[in-house]
Amino acid sequence: MTQTYKIRVENVSKIFGRDPKAALAQVQAGMGKDELLRQSDHVLGLHDINLNIRAGETFVIMGLSGSGKSTLIRHFNRLIEPTSGRILVDGVDVLTLNDHDLRAFRRKKISMVFQKFALLPHKTVMENVIYGLLVDGMAPALAREKGADQIRLVGLAGFENHFPGQLSGGMQQRVGLARALATDAEILLMDEAFSALDPLIRHDMQMQLRDIQARLHKTIVFITHDLDEALLLGDHIAILKDGVLRQVGTGPEILMAPADDYVARFVRDVNRARSVTCGALAVAGQPQGDLVLDASQPVEAAFSALAASDLPIGVRDGNGQIAGVLTRATVFQALARA
Repeated sequence: MTQTYKIRVENVSKIFGRDPKAALAQVQAGMGKDELLRQSDHVLGLHDINLNIRAGETFVIMGLSGSGKSTLIRHFNRLIEPTSGRILVDGVDVLTLNDHDLRAFRRKKISMVFQKFALLPHKTVMENVIYGLLVDGMAPALAREKGADQIRLVGLAGFENHFPGQLSGGMQQRVGLARALATDAEILLMDEAFSALDPLIRHDMQMQLRDIQARLHKTIVFITHDLDEALLLGDHIAILKDGVLRQVGTGPEILMAPADDYVARFVRDVNRARSVTCGALAVAGQPQGDLVLDASQPVEAAFSALAASDLPIGVRDGNGQIAGVLTRATVFQALARA
């Protein structure tokens, strides 16, 4: 079966400074980020990034401050232009779009949720949510109908006539999410969207996003510096450091097989038994006994049964079919190796 990629990032580099092309040549010759800044007063934002993002998945780009993650996501809707490389969405290089087509692309194809909410303080929740629809020429009655659907979806029914200043931070972020969803854009860009929220509200928003994604199947590109958030939300995760891509994979792949010492240090304090799923460690075989676990469950759910017996435990996939088994040897060898 042919894999469908919604977004392809091909050899994207970004240098900030007066002569980025010349600086890029220095980077390609082996100069690092710190040396480039010292010698030429140019900043390396990204270097030779290649990514494939599947339609309908939540793809997390993560890294520490200065890693280039926010710079990268802003290339997808051309808020930032690359020094070199291509960004393809549904096979179309967005760098070739003229001004008219780029505006249409930003209105119809791709939407963005910002960390700082970016709500209009003098407009109500409903007016904020439907603002883009009205600007695009939609009839007010239809816009309000669509807005009401998205407000319900994010759990803010009853707050349509409130102003942003009357809402908590988490509620304001829900308004921003509803506004992005109202456009029916196929791609949702979320740049540190939950980072400014208190921990409990942040977790609520994470779980709500998972629930919305399970229903809508948008292509979501989510930026975070928080590994736990990345593991909770991401179908695939890309880790950046100093503008360079260090590893791409599923959460279990990165936890169980870090690509280098930097990634290993990044993930070393994660409780793998809670973060690695049963499906990630399942091997071929038939279960013995009555216990069967879902592939999405954390592997720690099997610990008590494996401690009592070494009988293979069944693992079922999303269709309810047996996809493999867990055994004491495979589970504990894998966790010990990590």
